Amino acid sequence: MRRLLKGGTVIDTFPEVVVRPETDVLIEDGRIAAVGPGLDVDAEVIDATGRIVLPGFVDTHRHLWQTALRGITVDADLGVYFERVLGGYGARFRAEDVAAGNLVGALECLDAGITTVQDYSHVQRSPEHADAALDSLERSGIRAVFGYGPSPLSGGVVDAGEMRRIMGRRSERLGLAVAAIGPSFAPFETVRADWELADSLGVPVVVHISSSSQTPDPITQLRDAGLTRPNTLYVHGNNLPDSELKVIADTGAAVSVTPTVEARMEMGQPLAGRLRAAGVDFSLGIDVVTTSGGDMFRAMHELLSLGYKTFSAAYVLQLATVCGARALGLTDVGSLAVGNKADVLLIRSTDINLVGGLHDPVATVVTAAHPGNVDTVLVGGTPVKRDGQLISTSLTAAVDALTESTAYLTA
Repeated sequence: MRRLLKGGTVIDTFPEVVVRPETDVLIEDGRIAAVGPGLDVDAEVIDATGRIVLPGFVDTHRHLWQTALRGITVDADLGVYFERVLGGYGARFRAEDVAAGNLVGALECLDAGITTVQDYSHVQRSPEHADAALDSLERSGIRAVFGYGPSPLSGGVVDAGEMRRIMGRRSERLGLAVAAIGPSFAPFETVRADWELADSLGVPVVVHISSSSQTPDPITQLRDAGLTRPNTLYVHGNNLPDSELKVIADTGAAVSVTPTVEARMEMGQPLAGRLRAAGVDFSLGIDVVTTSGGDMFRAMHELLSLGYKTFSAAYVLQLATVCGARALGLTDVGSLAVGNKADVLLIRSTDINLVGGLHDPVATVVTAAHPGNVDTVLVGGTPVKRDGQLISTSLTAAVDALTESTAYLTA
């Protein structure tokens, strides 16, 4: 199947951010086949006139299962979130609640131009819970890296048998990761077992990280035990000392920063500037819609507002796209390079909040755009949103199921 995105203002993100006015993007067999002006080929044409065309966003940390609890901890710090969401509502989650949250959460991502999401699913208590989450990811059409793990309040090890079972669910759009509790929250024998499980399966580890009086140097602890790996994604870490950031940089791992949630839950001073100074690869995540909105535009706005004078709009856009892809070990998404998977986003530049911004479309997208400006989204070259509307045939039923789930969980 060939599709031609015709005549848009194309923004690419790698190896540097470039803008190409009145440019076409040819998609063939789900991948970018050509980018240039005046491409003359036999293909289905999607008119991109008046549209900004760019790679789909990559959200490197999100708990999709919590979608039914939107806004429930806006005024809470991290301790209250643990108690209320993980220890309270989380204990009530049935498989059908996970299914509803994952499906609507994934569709919300696609609606806002997030084409790849790392779903950290730390609500896994049964095979039915895991299958419900995975089924919903597949139904949505999103590209995902599913992190399988228990609640951090349990202190438990990842179920190795279940992790091996769901390895059979991997596909072109669905990857897997061990969602470990990690050295900041679990006994070290649990940490070692989780890392060795990930190594045995050849999958990455995704883990929340922080410094505490009990574990002041968690990354050093991992290094000294021989457990540091490049294919590790650390989440947050706002209170880590600079020495720990250096270990992350030295071992080639990456960090996911979720600026809105980290600020709202008082996790510590903003981390992005320190990560960049330390040479650590990092990216952007949304984290939880219990506390924040669910779109990448908001995260980019927040990062720019933190006052890092060296953070250009172009750099922030890279963090939301190609840097996110690299953090998840995905080498063929995050940019519009020829040969990459055609995960593409079209934004209406003629909308009232964006018109007049094509003199600098990168800055316009990063500072002014929102999900309502998203016109078309493609994943692997297949449209999942057209003319401002999600295409999913399951949308109405998904919304109804989530509404029922919210009523049950909050009763």
